[in-house]
Amino acid sequence: MRRRELILSASAAIAIPITAKGAEKVPLVGCLMATSADDPESVIRFEAFRRGLSEAGWNEGRNLQIETRWIAGEPERGRNYAAELVNLRPDVILANTALALQPLKQLTQQIPIVFVLVYDPVASGFVANLAHPGGNITGFTLGEFSYGEKMLEALKGIATDFEQIGVVMNPDQRPHVEMRHAIEQVASSFKVQLTSIPVRTPADLEPAIKSFAGEPHRALVVLPSPITEVYRKQVITLTAQYQMPAVYGFRSFIASGGLVSYGIDTTDAFRRSAAYVARILHGAKPAELPVEHPSKVELVVNLSTARALGLAVSPMVLARAEVIE
Repeated sequence: MRRRELILSASAAIAIPITAKGAEKVPLVGCLMATSADDPESVIRFEAFRRGLSEAGWNEGRNLQIETRWIAGEPERGRNYAAELVNLRPDVILANTALALQPLKQLTQQIPIVFVLVYDPVASGFVANLAHPGGNITGFTLGEFSYGEKMLEALKGIATDFEQIGVVMNPDQRPHVEMRHAIEQVASSFKVQLTSIPVRTPADLEPAIKSFAGEPHRALVVLPSPITEVYRKQVITLTAQYQMPAVYGFRSFIASGGLVSYGIDTTDAFRRSAAYVARILHGAKPAELPVEHPSKVELVVNLSTARALGLAVSPMVLARAEVIE
């Protein structure tokens, strides 16, 4: 009879069977999540990833171990947790956003990495080519930097009279710099002037937005980031306090009371990423798995928030958007 010992999985707090010496090793998947473990939207996304693995035949506690670390928007925590996961030598790592992917890329060129919710990974320096990524990294993008332009278009479709636009961004993150540039290229056609609002850490968020909100008729483009998502209720409260329309990259902001969002279906992206993790566990190489673009893009409007801001949503926008009351 084979002897088995039980160890406790830190990520799921369940007993995982490990076979005796000489038996097949249970694969380990590391997950570096950019947001917070107590954020309901993040939980939904991660559960979609788990379901995707299960559909592919990989079930935690039976034939798979999962070790998860949550960054909660803190860059330093991301670097520390990335090192922890790499030291565990997992069979593959799921990296959620560039905040998680960047330190992992710096730490390993051997462990396969599947990213999810990363803008333009070629221009960002993560892969050499979308069709043939090369190296140890592949995954699923958030789209192109031109999404910044689409976010401004979505905002101006509702807040038509607002000309001073603040772009909430991390100037140390290349995707944000490039998205800001994309917005700048079309700013004149929308008759707006842009101001960058730098947010590098959670502590920057409230004072940065308040410093811009001192004058009337101002609005925000909040570029997608783990910091703004983790603290989205704070962002939404500030925009309501200062009567500032704002556009976001994820529908989770709109469900929390934000005005309008333009971006991908993030839950679908996590579900799809599980298929790549499963293929790598079966022996596929990241270099041979093409980077995939989003399959769904959503425009979401909160009519209650629009009314509270005194804004009329045009029939044209309503025809295109998912509407939340």
